Amino acid sequence: MKTPANGTVPSPCVNLCKMDEATGWCQGCLRTIDEIVAWGGLDDAAKRLVLQRLSPRRATWRALRAEAKANTAPGV
Repeated sequence: MKTPANGTVPSPCVNLCKMDEATGWCQGCLRTIDEIVAWGGLDDAAKRLVLQRLSPRRATWRALRAEAKANTAPGV
């Protein structure tokens, strides 16, 4: 995600908008519905705080997906 020339914090949206019921995170950007709804009204500092939350979520998301895949593998 590249910062636009005007210096504002870009949205992490990747146009894959589907909420995961188990985590409450969007499967595309990993934000919560509250974070998505609030995004347009947040100042840049608040947007950066949301973005900081995404990296740990991404690690958790990958682990959950790997676990789910392992549990659905043939012979399990």
